[in-house]
Amino acid sequence: MSASLNAAVATTATAVDPACAEPLAVLGRDVTVPLVTGGEVTYAALDYAASAPALQRVWDDVAAYAPYYGSVHRGAGYLSQLSTDLFEQSRVTVAEFLDCRPADQVVFTRSTTDSLNLLAAVLPADCQVFVFETEHHASLLPWVDAQVTYLNAPRTPAEAVATLERALADRDPYGPALVCVTGASNVTGELWPVKELAAAAHAHGARIVLDAAQLAPHHPVSVQELDVDWVAFSGHKLYAPFGSGVLAGRADWLQEAQPYLAGGGASRKVARREDGGVDVEWHTTAARHEAGSPNVIGVYSIASACKALTEAGFENLVARERHLIAKVREGLAEVPAVRILSLFGDDAPRVGVISFVVDGWNSSHFAAALSAEYGIGVRDGLFCAHPLVRTLLGSEPQAQGECGAPEAAPGERSLNAIRVSFGAGTPDEHVERFVRAVKELVADGAKWQYRTEEGRCVPAV
Repeated sequence: MSASLNAAVATTATAVDPACAEPLAVLGRDVTVPLVTGGEVTYAALDYAASAPALQRVWDDVAAYAPYYGSVHRGAGYLSQLSTDLFEQSRVTVAEFLDCRPADQVVFTRSTTDSLNLLAAVLPADCQVFVFETEHHASLLPWVDAQVTYLNAPRTPAEAVATLERALADRDPYGPALVCVTGASNVTGELWPVKELAAAAHAHGARIVLDAAQLAPHHPVSVQELDVDWVAFSGHKLYAPFGSGVLAGRADWLQEAQPYLAGGGASRKVARREDGGVDVEWHTTAARHEAGSPNVIGVYSIASACKALTEAGFENLVARERHLIAKVREGLAEVPAVRILSLFGDDAPRVGVISFVVDGWNSSHFAAALSAEYGIGVRDGLFCAHPLVRTLLGSEPQAQGECGAPEAAPGERSLNAIRVSFGAGTPDEHVERFVRAVKELVADGAKWQYRTEEGRCVPAV
């Protein structure tokens, strides 16, 4: 684990009494859902790793701005100028949230996936990319036009660093190289040794990009302390809806490449040539890769979430989340049929993401029962991290299994897992109800009949 992340975890032990701390206010906290067994219950949203609910603060900020919405950049009207100022100030807020270097650029994208595909599109010619097989597909797959080295799943943080160092030592030392690594696993929640991996990359003349999609909502992320070259994350995992993301970091590769998208906003000057073509002068600022009308609502929501989390204090947020993690892990440990998936072991620091399998249960069947009979929303499947989940399950690389669409019928063996995830808006009652539900399902079985429909396990009606 990196030194800064280690410090963040260590300093939260006495920051607050997590048992007394209140969760942050989020939308949907009072939503009720029907149960197949009759009646209704308050919905327990425990799928934060996919999309976190919007913070009430974010929603209120966006609602207050909405009447003043206008076109961004180049508009002469008051609302356009106000919206442009809001958009550019959001860029400053994000840079401060990430503790960027003065010369770094903050580019707004649609998501983490979009951010990493943007970076892949601007890689220098002959760039070598090094990525662990444990990555989410968003950071595993964009590098198709580069020379990619896929690294085997490490079983300790130290092994991760050693594996990367060996791979980098064998590369051509004179060509450009990039390392891509997650900050926190979307499958196990475990924190990765980002600062140590960055040091290894730089020692061998490579750069590093941090996929912070699962890290930024749970821990402070400092570009300067971690010494990463770029960081990518998504608004919808940071309690900010509307489909925006961020790629922040060094400007040179971004400035030297052709725009990610060609169009208005990216171009500074366009002129016809005598031969009938056009000459284009592209922006050298972040606008170079932000062609088209920007998602000002989405960008503002990210900035609002960054402010809300900073003001709440990550020390408090981390301490409370560790309290929830302990509740879930200790509760699941009391069920012999449950096996929690882990790369680095039980003592590894982690965020509120826990995946597990239950002996004798198809994972889709178990997740469907949690939803239909208890009003608890979790995720089942391979979590868009197929190689990692298959490694953790001990299955063959070619084994059947599809992210989000298990092929096995209720009662049959599943090559998928169940994931419970939570964060700043999760009340204790939700995780306590989840643990009780797991124990009841394992002990007593489902109360309802289920069937497979279009690859999903659903209640039979």
